[in-house]
Amino acid sequence: MTLDQLRPVTDRLITPFVTGARRLGLTPNAVSVVALVVAGGAAGAFAVGDSNSRWYLVGALLVFVNGWLDLLDGALARELATDSAAGDLLDHVFDRYADLLLVIGLAAGIGRWDLGIAAVTGVLMTSYLGTQAQAVGLDRVYGGLLGRADRLALMGVVGGIAAFYPDSIYGLSVVGWVLVVFAVVGHFTALQRFYYAMGDLS
Repeated sequence: MTLDQLRPVTDRLITPFVTGARRLGLTPNAVSVVALVVAGGAAGAFAVGDSNSRWYLVGALLVFVNGWLDLLDGALARELATDSAAGDLLDHVFDRYADLLLVIGLAAGIGRWDLGIAAVTGVLMTSYLGTQAQAVGLDRVYGGLLGRADRLALMGVVGGIAAFYPDSIYGLSVVGWVLVVFAVVGHFTALQRFYYAMGDLS
């Protein structure tokens, strides 16, 4: 289930936005900063969503904007031929902070810090294993069941559902269940990436 496999399609769809960003004089780093700010806005909306469920819609929209900007910064860097190791590092650091903000926002909204901590560890280990493969000389690993694009898509969809369906399902709201998915499937994805990397190293 990884939406990262659709990257060639999204690269074509985002071309007009790259052209627009270039005409506006935006830099890839500026887009990365805006993406992080948008993620912070989404986290804030999720954090108050349980008291006013319509905020979940705002959070869902901002999550999709964050994902779109995350695609845009890399595509813009390639278009301007300014892609660099420093830009790649900044993008990944901001992505991890965005991931943390979003998961914390979801957990805060329903007051389930236990699920939030479990979800954060799954999310961070998935990302860590993807880049650690590159650190030992392999290509960066994007495979596995739950990549970043999948997480953002799930957050957006679940945010939309939570705005209209606040009821519990087997003791948890849909937001609680998505945190469970991030925890369980996130760690499974990390183990998948570890397995792939070890196989390539052996």
